[in-house]
Amino acid sequence: MSLLRSRLAFVGIVSVAITGVLFASESSFAAKATPAVTYKNLSSKDFNTSFSAMKALVPLAKKGKGKVAVILPDTVSSTRWTEFDAPYLNKALSAAGLKSSDIIIQNAQGSDSTFITDDQSDITAGAKVILITPVDSATGDQVEKADSAAGVKTIDYDRLTLGGATTGKYYVSFNNVRVGQLEGSGLISCVAAWHVSTPQVIVNHGAATDNNATQFAQGYFDELNPKFNGGGWTDLEGANGYLAGTWDGPTAETEFQQAFTAHPTANATLTANDATAAAIITYLQQEGVKPDTFPTTGQDASLPGLQNIISGYQCGTVYKPVFLEAQAAAALAMYARAGMKPPSTLLNGSTLDSVSNVNIPSVLETPEWVTAATIEKTVVKDKFVPASQICAGAPPSGPSYATDCAKYKIK
Repeated sequence: MSLLRSRLAFVGIVSVAITGVLFASESSFAAKATPAVTYKNLSSKDFNTSFSAMKALVPLAKKGKGKVAVILPDTVSSTRWTEFDAPYLNKALSAAGLKSSDIIIQNAQGSDSTFITDDQSDITAGAKVILITPVDSATGDQVEKADSAAGVKTIDYDRLTLGGATTGKYYVSFNNVRVGQLEGSGLISCVAAWHVSTPQVIVNHGAATDNNATQFAQGYFDELNPKFNGGGWTDLEGANGYLAGTWDGPTAETEFQQAFTAHPTANATLTANDATAAAIITYLQQEGVKPDTFPTTGQDASLPGLQNIISGYQCGTVYKPVFLEAQAAAALAMYARAGMKPPSTLLNGSTLDSVSNVNIPSVLETPEWVTAATIEKTVVKDKFVPASQICAGAPPSGPSYATDCAKYKIK
């Protein structure tokens, strides 16, 4: 078994390969002039903060019938599901011409049974397309087979369901291997910037039930393995036996505390998202760890994550402009509802369902690594998280966030 595969063994599922995606250079996703487009030539590059490209899909609203439903996973793994995905999806579908009565957006609150019940109720309510983000592939598989039997089309949103119904299915997400690579390279840069000698690293994975966690791990081990194998870094978590992995903050804190107790020389951590990083950072603060001394990573560009970054407790976060993902998903839903295939200009990649051994046509948006120095020209400029929120309040120790914002010219 290769070293990479051994690194991914903690999730117990096959890593997903992504093909056909061009990595864009890091830049802001602020609204810009959109060329005239129609539903016949809509491109993934047409989406921006104004949602103006969605108007090209209005004719499809008249061609199709039935409701479009969305089932999101929980409110624990990330704040994004309620703060960003739900409102952005509603905005995108509305801008594409759907009446509010034809839009259903739900959150299963982490319950598999609720997720399945929501799907059944959506079918009964007349949904013809359902976007799903299940907690695990087993639940997604059950839902997709039920949808297929009912003649309802399914779109995998953000997470790919392995082994589910594959005929006519589409997948919308970010390039998740790239997300992991950004976290890994971000940690490497931060270790150097914060002058951490002989890095002793604890790696905190995402939940084993989430296929995205496999892709993230593939990406960050691409970057970290050369450091762990002859590069002077120590993988403490690997030496101590792999952590189970989780998206739950309290569980992440408990797992990290156990690893940190076993390895008190730890001085850096690769943490898969902002929510789990926040819990770990709280623990480190209680242990007396000072700013700019213990590199930690994250993703989602959440408010807590951004505040931890400017106060010196988190190196950076992977910014995933959810408004792009939501528009791409809404666009695919409109084509599916109208019984039409999306144009090739919209589908910019494919993702291998390694269980079904089928390549799923995909729209994969580009993530970006954000640090304190780039928050203003990315998440603030894009109105993803306003400066007024980032700069409010104060960390447990040190100056106010307003002082930190002034330092990094966030306004």
